[in-house]
Amino acid sequence: MEAPTSQVNTQIRSSWRRLLGPALAVWAGLAVLAVLNGIFREAVLAPSLGDAGAHVLSTLLLTVAVAIVAVLYVERFAQEAERRTLLAVGGLWTVLTLAFEFGFGHYVVGKSWAVLLADYDVLAGRIWILVPVTLLVAPLVAARYLRRRT
Repeated sequence: MEAPTSQVNTQIRSSWRRLLGPALAVWAGLAVLAVLNGIFREAVLAPSLGDAGAHVLSTLLLTVAVAIVAVLYVERFAQEAERRTLLAVGGLWTVLTLAFEFGFGHYVVGKSWAVLLADYDVLAGRIWILVPVTLLVAPLVAARYLRRRT
């Protein structure tokens, strides 16, 4: 007979495998939203609000978009997922986003590491840190929201 801890770990691995494909697809959609958000920031927000205002509004818009997408993801694919699994999905989204942001930003766009890190300087009014934090917790918060709603 299998130990209860082993059964729980098997269930979590099974749940994770079932959610991995949709989690990756959703992240790809979020990446597209983030790129579109950046284009919108540069083309529309920055000329009228300036760089600082555009950065703040763009960051807030993207965090709201992430939250909405997380609710849709959990509602469709992960309503019964364990807390650890939801945090793993959020962790995956966060790691993929940071890898894309820094990899693409540095190696494709040619930005220096200092420029890339500047968006995380909260003391300078840069609040981009809200995006990876939101990505990390969004699936868990979305699940709690949906469970309370029903």
